[in-house]
Amino acid sequence: MANRGFFITGTDTDAGKTLVACALARKLRLEGERVAVAKPIAAGAERVDGELQNDDALALQAAGGDWQPYQQINPYCFTEAIAPHIAARGEELSVELLSAAMGPALTIDADTLLVEGAGGWYVPLNERENLSDLAVELGLPVILVVGIKLGCLNHAMLSAQAIEASGLSLAGWVGSVVQPGMPALQENIKTLKHRLAAPCWGVLPHLPGADASDFIGHLQLPLG
Repeated sequence: MANRGFFITGTDTDAGKTLVACALARKLRLEGERVAVAKPIAAGAERVDGELQNDDALALQAAGGDWQPYQQINPYCFTEAIAPHIAARGEELSVELLSAAMGPALTIDADTLLVEGAGGWYVPLNERENLSDLAVELGLPVILVVGIKLGCLNHAMLSAQAIEASGLSLAGWVGSVVQPGMPALQENIKTLKHRLAAPCWGVLPHLPGADASDFIGHLQLPLG
């Protein structure tokens, strides 16, 4: 079992969760840690050797050191890049099933486990449950990835409020600049640092075509 773990969520789809998760994994590995990764559910995939595989999950697998089998990292994978409960097309999804499927990743020998969610905090799994309920079931501290764009202040504060209301700890947040031409960019980042109670672990700039390794220097991890 990992010595510690984090659940990584975002303020929205395409906020930069995978980029942040991969950069975190690579930074921790550079510091000598054995890192396990997981993306329990992914929507948007192609079939490779008869198996559906998602690009974000593959990026996580590589960032973690490519030592975990794909199915352990991403047990539920669907073809269409839409909300998971719709992409499942009748296949049952639930916190119980996802938690059970994550068993091998949860019990693996590692220093840190990074679990990446899908979309934002309240992505539905079925008529009653959200992916946030899986985070609560796992009991992991949460890292919030804030997609820095117009509207991010509202999205970030609502997400932080919802995470804290769930009873989980918001360990920190990471900004990811997805709208480089955003008016008053630095002023918005300053406001986020002031209004979010959790510490900022870094702000990743907009670097088209860059690899996750290029962002390691932009992260400051108060992990001890």
